[in-house]
Amino acid sequence: MAAVNRADPVGGWTRLVTARPRVTLLLALLFTALAVVAGSGVGDRLSSGGFEAPGSQSSYATKALAEHFPGSQPNLVLLVGTRGADPDSPAVAAEGRDLARRLAADPDVAAVTSYWDTRAPVLRAEDGSSAMIAARLRGDDDAVATEVKRLAPAYRGDHGPVRVTVGGQAEVLHEMQTTIQEDLVRAEVIALPITLVLLVMVFGSAVAALLPLGIGVIAILGTSAVLRGITGFTDVSVFAENLTTALGLGLAIDYALFIVRRFREELATGAPPRTAVAATLRTAGRTVLFSALTVAAALSAMLVFPQYFLRSFAYAGVAVVLLAAAAALVVLPAALVLLGDRVNALDLRRLLRRRARTGSGAAEPGARYAALARLVMRRAPVFAVGAVAVLLLLGTPFLNVHFGTADDRQLPAGAESHVVQQHLRQDYTGSPVGAITVLAEGADPAALADYRSRIAALPGVVRVDGPVGGKEAGAAYLTVVPEGAAVDAGTQALVGGIRAVPADFRASVTGQAAVLVDSKHAIAQRLPWAAAIVGVVTLLLVFLLTGSVIVPVQAVLLNALSLTAMFGAVVWVFQDGHLSGLLGFTATGSIETSLPVLMFCVAFGLSMDYGVFLLSRIKEEYDRTGDHQASVVFGLRRTGGLITAAAVILAVVMVGIGMSRVTNTKMLGLGIALAVLMDAMVIRTLLVPAVMRLTGRATWWAPRPLRAFHARFGISEGGGVPRAGHEGGAPRSGERRDPEPAGRN
Repeated sequence: MAAVNRADPVGGWTRLVTARPRVTLLLALLFTALAVVAGSGVGDRLSSGGFEAPGSQSSYATKALAEHFPGSQPNLVLLVGTRGADPDSPAVAAEGRDLARRLAADPDVAAVTSYWDTRAPVLRAEDGSSAMIAARLRGDDDAVATEVKRLAPAYRGDHGPVRVTVGGQAEVLHEMQTTIQEDLVRAEVIALPITLVLLVMVFGSAVAALLPLGIGVIAILGTSAVLRGITGFTDVSVFAENLTTALGLGLAIDYALFIVRRFREELATGAPPRTAVAATLRTAGRTVLFSALTVAAALSAMLVFPQYFLRSFAYAGVAVVLLAAAAALVVLPAALVLLGDRVNALDLRRLLRRRARTGSGAAEPGARYAALARLVMRRAPVFAVGAVAVLLLLGTPFLNVHFGTADDRQLPAGAESHVVQQHLRQDYTGSPVGAITVLAEGADPAALADYRSRIAALPGVVRVDGPVGGKEAGAAYLTVVPEGAAVDAGTQALVGGIRAVPADFRASVTGQAAVLVDSKHAIAQRLPWAAAIVGVVTLLLVFLLTGSVIVPVQAVLLNALSLTAMFGAVVWVFQDGHLSGLLGFTATGSIETSLPVLMFCVAFGLSMDYGVFLLSRIKEEYDRTGDHQASVVFGLRRTGGLITAAAVILAVVMVGIGMSRVTNTKMLGLGIALAVLMDAMVIRTLLVPAVMRLTGRATWWAPRPLRAFHARFGISEGGGVPRAGHEGGAPRSGERRDPEPAGRN
């Protein structure tokens, strides 16, 4: 980096940011207050669904059935426990019929089916301990959530000789949404004090430690306001709240650590606060901007998927990243101008430093990371092969992954809706709840009868109920009860078998298994596009930062490699059930289909965040000196501790999220915590220096046309472009050369 001329006036962006620091902070305070008002009540407008693929066959059939045959797909179940009496006893039967009549009279209930009205054996527990009332609530996910919130308390509990518990998909989603919101508050209460303590340990100064939290609050509240606005025209998943909190705190800490660290370095050279801020924005500020764009690009890739569960994380993720970066580049510099040297006030580590000075001599900051970098580069092949082998080994459980869908088992074992659904699975053999439903449109009775017979003959079919409806309605539906569980591999295969049965009319298959099949197909179809977006944007941004074609490729491959441990752990723990007792969840033998995509985008983006921080300092030093190996050591010395500290703090936040009682949230939090720690402690400290040692000066090579492109459009932390001769060839006359002996890279 060319030396910063401290006599230069503060101009452009830095003048805009620092000219009126008090006004800037006042505007930030006003923005935060408005965000609080605009984002109030956002949690009540978020939805718990979003896993189905709009436009798919199952989505069409679900909507058509809800409109024409609401009783075909019950989403509310009243499990009527008989307290030892026979369900057919007069008192129990009278109470059961009364409950069904009350429910059917409610204007928000479209259809009700009860054991006492139909005497259907599938609605009676095999041991006679309970019987079922199934209902369909009207409206979309949001309307159903409101209705079940009102209805469940009115029916739950004792009613004469019976005791009613509430279940069904509507209650599962409502209970999941409530649990997530409660767990998020608990996570914030636990994580924030620990985060503050860690920030004080990293910064030393209590004043400096509060700055990242302020940036995080602005980003989180601003994102809540953005999500509140988005809910006005599309659905947003309740799980997006967790990502907002985690990324808001995590990225605010990352960016603030990097900027405050650079500001302190500039102050240490004797620069006045305003000039130090200007130099910081020209250097670390550029890196923060590039990092934010890279993370936002990784998260925006989820917009290509049709499921609003995944799209919601793009909305929340991109918003919180850009707001965290904006606050770090606008609000934080204004605060630093006003604080000046007082950014180091309330130094709580002063006593420790005094003791260190009385010893044999204080080590230079980052000396341990510099020593580690030199050790790794001396044994680069060993460290590179060893680290890659360990990471691939940790990822091998993912080769046996089984994809499924979220159901009641996401909730704690004692949750009411989980208990009800478990009773249905165990005690109601052949129950239509969770069965496959086939909508037939434009079929005459003879053709429909023949079609029904062909489905009944398929392997894995217990029975086919129906048809319900008829020629006069223009449509009818069949209920196919499978041998296996609602979404196991056999039932998914049965969906394909039913769809392959020829019909002279329009036949559409839905149900939990069909929704899962269509969701998996939609994700597989769009996954290459998402990967291309992440890869191309990352390659382009890292090239603009470094001017090399080798470094971007290294960055993408190493970042992807850092995720292997996370994916292996997800399967080993959450699919196979290891540690389920310790972590308090119910293993289902599968992973929700959308979760790996979400975890990849989030973890990859955070990994690039750390990668950009390290590469920017290495490139800055290489541009200044032309010494490849010394530049790697310099970069790790200056950023190793910073990256490790940021990763540990972010891991604490994610572990707080991972303490949720909902399995998917637990998986998301703990999985990403593991990914960021592996990235900081293995990829950045071991693999990056090892690989860069093996590629040597060729690391910075680029063909002449791309060098010309970078010379015109590229940007570095130092604010300029590389000097000629730093593209992998010999340095110019007067530049430093690598000190290694001849014959070594």
